[in-house]
Amino acid sequence: MEPEPAPTTGWPPAPRWRTSHWLNTDHPLDLPDLTGRVVLAAAFQVLRPACVERTVPLLRLAHASFPAEDVAVVGLHTVFEHHRAMGVESLAAFVHEYGTTFPVGVDAPGEDGDPLPVTMRRYGMKSTPTVLLLDRAGRLRRHVFGHLPDLQPGAEIAALVGGPAGAEPSSPQPPAARAVPGGGRRCTPDACPV
Repeated sequence: MEPEPAPTTGWPPAPRWRTSHWLNTDHPLDLPDLTGRVVLAAAFQVLRPACVERTVPLLRLAHASFPAEDVAVVGLHTVFEHHRAMGVESLAAFVHEYGTTFPVGVDAPGEDGDPLPVTMRRYGMKSTPTVLLLDRAGRLRRHVFGHLPDLQPGAEIAALVGGPAGAEPSSPQPPAARAVPGGGRRCTPDACPV
């Protein structure tokens, strides 16, 4: 199937990832190489309970549920804190122990002392977990901070795989973080902002 050209209006093309290492793949993955497939990606950290308990299992379920020729499932390990504790060696142990078989890229460290990794900054991610859904043309169709109920991304992926090119998945956003006195933000049950 020939990929559709990127539109001049509507859904934006997804920014390219910049990674420093990959697990579970023979070669680094690049978004242009995935054009023609729907992409479900999620930014996560191995020391975030919401990531480990909800987001990684969501990726695992999607990876097992959709044909690889139609859907690419990718994890992005976006570390912005506890850098030494969450290096590649720790990530590799996590991937092995949790039986993770989908590709996992390590987001490139921030530049010029920036604590946020490059891909995290390019996508304007608030924190982890962040779920990204791209259509077959590489357009960013969903960018959600926090966890999505398992059936929701599954339905959206199915619509993008089998639906018309312009099909638009629609669904409610996850609950917003509650305000804390003094103007701060605190965690929701599904995610914690930076």
